Amino acid sequence: MTPRIKTVDPKEAKGLRKLMMRMTQRQMGGMVPGIQQIVMTDFHIGIPIYWLYGRLNLRKGSPLSRLQREMLATVVTGTVGGAP
Repeated sequence: MTPRIKTVDPKEAKGLRKLMMRMTQRQMGGMVPGIQQIVMTDFHIGIPIYWLYGRLNLRKGSPLSRLQREMLATVVTGTVGGAP
């Protein structure tokens, strides 16, 4: 089955995308979040969106609570037709 949303597979990434995926894998303990795999298809939106994602979700002093982050993830996953 073909994915409904174009993504960049970290194992098949080339050039700058490959470098960014490796940096993320190092930071995230070996995984690349799905949001990065989606937004890295287009650098014009990918880089700013990933910075925003990091600002809202990954930093220690995030303005969103853990519950708010989980609610946001649930809505986004449902919107894009992802699996839990």
